[in-house]
Amino acid sequence: MEWVNAIVQGILLGGLYALFAAGLSLMFGIMRFVNLAHGDFIVAAAFGTLLFVDATGVNPLWALLPIVPIMMVAGYVGQRLVLNRLSGKDILPSILVTFGLSIILQNLMLEQFSADSQRVSAGTLDTSAISLGAGLTVGTVPFLLFVSAIVVIAVLNWIFAKTAIGRQLRATSDDPETVGLMGLDKRHLFGIAMALASAVVAVAGVLLAIKTNFDPAAGPIRLLFAFEAVIIGGLGSLWGTLLGGVILGVAQGLGAQIDPGMQILAGHIVFLVILVLRPQGLFPKKRGS
Repeated sequence: MEWVNAIVQGILLGGLYALFAAGLSLMFGIMRFVNLAHGDFIVAAAFGTLLFVDATGVNPLWALLPIVPIMMVAGYVGQRLVLNRLSGKDILPSILVTFGLSIILQNLMLEQFSADSQRVSAGTLDTSAISLGAGLTVGTVPFLLFVSAIVVIAVLNWIFAKTAIGRQLRATSDDPETVGLMGLDKRHLFGIAMALASAVVAVAGVLLAIKTNFDPAAGPIRLLFAFEAVIIGGLGSLWGTLLGGVILGVAQGLGAQIDPGMQILAGHIVFLVILVLRPQGLFPKKRGS
């Protein structure tokens, strides 16, 4: 039963990793853009949650109401004013600029919040649990994280499949040059894509603040988990990203069951094995889909 519990807990942890990775997958799938500051934006949203709760005293889930739109606007403006200038076939400029942005964000958060580890209390949610039967019980917060990952990815897929802006974004992903010739503003579409990715980042940051401790230097490890989930699932595939996060979480859960010191290493090993055997990921995005 301990092994089954480790697998269940790993699946739920995978929901958090999928949230970390969904925005990264969206940006790469549409703009071929690698954002090395992605993890730091997640941590910034977590600190935003901390400030909101300290100021209002309400349940941290209410922080989604201000933080999601703020992050969306910031993402759109940043894409239009700065990052669109870096878009192109060469990904090196985006890597260099977002690496610098990552360092700036970490130092700003360090200056503002110190290096102390923080955690946002969710009240009764922290201690409540859900019984799955057969002696299995899961925490409400991890379960909420997994459900949130499914909902976020389902909404993103609905946007891409059923809305006009989603079809335009898919067309931009497949053939950005032709989209420009058809009169669509590629810069505006890239801004919308970044706004959507930033909304996912905001959700991930709020839930990270509830789930675990965080500090100004926590961004790079979140970025690493996000990259691994994206690559395992397949570049540009949102449901593949969810699967990648689950595989990574289960690997870490089983590793911790063997030896607590093996938790993170087990996830890295599984990632490397999949990368060697199937470099394109398990469910890579198909062109035109």
